[in-house]
Amino acid sequence: MTARGTTGGGSAASGTAATEFGQAVRRWRDRAAPETAGLPAGGHRRAAGLRREELALLAGISVDYVTRLEQGRATNPSAQVVEALARALRLSAEERAYLFRMAGLVPSGPDTVPAYITPSVQRLLDRLVGTPVGVYDAAWTLLLANPLYAALMGDPTGWRGHERNGVWRNLVGPGSRVRHTPEARRAFEAALVADLRATAGRYPADRQLRLLVAELRARSERFAELWDTGVVGRHEATRKTVDHPDVGPLTLDCDVLSVAGSDLRLMIYTAEPGTEDADRLALLAVLGTQKLVG
Repeated sequence: MTARGTTGGGSAASGTAATEFGQAVRRWRDRAAPETAGLPAGGHRRAAGLRREELALLAGISVDYVTRLEQGRATNPSAQVVEALARALRLSAEERAYLFRMAGLVPSGPDTVPAYITPSVQRLLDRLVGTPVGVYDAAWTLLLANPLYAALMGDPTGWRGHERNGVWRNLVGPGSRVRHTPEARRAFEAALVADLRATAGRYPADRQLRLLVAELRARSERFAELWDTGVVGRHEATRKTVDHPDVGPLTLDCDVLSVAGSDLRLMIYTAEPGTEDADRLALLAVLGTQKLVG
């Protein structure tokens, strides 16, 4: 699942570098165990690790594009695509930097909103399979959602570009399944914008962040109004009611945990044990993202 886009573009990698980029992706795909990515490992598998279809799903790009990258025929992967592949393949920091260099790109530096999910955070997510967890960057762009988070909040695999950004979805896009009173809605929007302004202050050289802010100002009068107040703050999650189309409303505690050194946010939903909400969350874990058939 990508952080900020899923199409090619950006600096070109050609010739030997493109070939080595493709070979590296293939090697790392072969070593990636499906079960560590939350995928079923049973049945007959010709691929030693992830299938191309599975890597494409995890990275949020097309199977054809994965094929062309591995064969060295796609010579201009964007930074967003490389980041998504590194995340899906669970690369180390050194391997990620190598993949960026082979793509003719420079890994994001300290002035750019971090989007790298470390292997230790990945392992933490692996242990929270029964808990809805979404990983966001400091600009509230969804980097990764575990299956139960996707089942609770809606499957994000088809979201592209700004659709993956929480500020955009709530002030320009379709919003979320979280229920708000009008007053709570206004406070929620104000907190999101104040949080984004704080992030923009920490990463003033991030071109994509500046572009996001500019497009939000152009598309949302509410955002422009809030942004112009100059308020800087942090969005603190609280108890929320999620209106799920199949299992009904779930009132859950929503905690946002910060990852030291990476500026990532883990959004975690939990239910109080022994409640109807806990029962509904358990049912949702069984159903996943499939639809109930009446």
